Amino acid sequence: METDVVVLGGGAVGENAAGRVAQAGLEAVLVEPALIGGECSYWACMPSKALLRPGTALASAKAVAGSREAVTGTLDPQAVLDRRDSFTSHWDDSSQEDWVKGAGIGLVRGRGRITGPREVQVHYDDGGTSTLVARRAVVLATGSLPIAPPLKGLDQVQYWGTREATSAREVPARLIVLGGGVSGTELSQAWARLGSRVTLVARHDVLDMYPDPARELVKAGLEADGVELRTFAATEFVRSTADGGVEMGLEDGSVLSADRLLVSTGRSPALEQLGLEDLGLDADQFDAGRLTSDDTGLVNGTDWLYVVGDAAGKVLLTHQGKYEARAAGAAIAARARGELAPTAAPRAWSREASTANHVAVPQVVFTDPEIAMVGRTAEQARADGINASETSLELSVAGSALFADDYRGWAQMVVDEDRRVVVGMTFAGPGVSELLHAATIAITGEVPLERLWHAVPSYPTISEIWLRLLEKYGL
Repeated sequence: METDVVVLGGGAVGENAAGRVAQAGLEAVLVEPALIGGECSYWACMPSKALLRPGTALASAKAVAGSREAVTGTLDPQAVLDRRDSFTSHWDDSSQEDWVKGAGIGLVRGRGRITGPREVQVHYDDGGTSTLVARRAVVLATGSLPIAPPLKGLDQVQYWGTREATSAREVPARLIVLGGGVSGTELSQAWARLGSRVTLVARHDVLDMYPDPARELVKAGLEADGVELRTFAATEFVRSTADGGVEMGLEDGSVLSADRLLVSTGRSPALEQLGLEDLGLDADQFDAGRLTSDDTGLVNGTDWLYVVGDAAGKVLLTHQGKYEARAAGAAIAARARGELAPTAAPRAWSREASTANHVAVPQVVFTDPEIAMVGRTAEQARADGINASETSLELSVAGSALFADDYRGWAQMVVDEDRRVVVGMTFAGPGVSELLHAATIAITGEVPLERLWHAVPSYPTISEIWLRLLEKYGL
């Protein structure tokens, strides 16, 4: 079977890549062995946020006098799980398959392996195979896989990964969460609010990639929900117990007991068993376990192989992976039309370039309170050679006071003093995720501070924090 573009991986990222080339008039085929829609739709973004949202809504009602007095119950775990199931379409991808067909994209349900330049062999569950030949490009959108830590006994116990944690059918009475990153932190709070007694164990501090004031607010929120934080804790072993539970031994000699263990210690690009080792790629095309590629996703040293999303290992966020996929699709189409040379670097900020990966990656921790961040922290900016200043303050404006009684939040603005533009923003507090896109636009658009001053925030909203930051800065 011959087509223009073969996309390995039918998740959200692969769908975007195939969709963009199909819109440009090229033929595209998706190769996917599992559910169309991928990790985000069924085991990550959507179900995890569906588990978190009811607890946040209930806490928001309790945070305001008048509605607080009307709240007499607690979360209904089964109703929360049922609602979660609706967001995953009950793990049925028929609607996604309909979208693929409606977009004019071919679909092959099997596992793809590259057997040569622009050639993919598909292996089916029944043992059969077929070959796809791509006239233009092969795109790797195969996502990522969880990293299992080298913990003694882990291979001898049954434990949850994030997949099992987001699709679980019952609430465990006691839960140990190993990992203090975004997923571990979010799921700790979700299951605590559903009734688990949660202990979060982290080798470093919780969310240590975010500024201290922001993560301290999240830690206080976790503890308010009954989550026990064991930070800077070295783990020695895990083992099963006779009653079907699990025990974890820490370096300080303490032993934690739970009914379930959730391991959330990072992910790595899913590049195994794709045939890459047979392509003759050299060391310059691999960097710390990932393929090196330009801003179109084109793998260095090739003119036909692209890698996007988690598989590229640049920014492991669904929205950014979809952005990379759209850029790759646009580049493939432009190269097919002769508008972009086969291996030429694209113009920065063009449709074919994922330039924002370098300067303006938005990310949200959907705990309660939330953290929303885009661009660089002050430390990152200075490490990149930017003459950066930092302006921060507690998030205390009329809009936040109306949002919740005793609202606590924090905001930080990082400015490139040589260009007089914002290069980083961080917000922490209830509801701050909705502030993030304005910050993303300011950074991506390189809006001068003197012009940004004229973007007047509506009163009374939490967005007033922009005015307070600019005033403290000196405008």
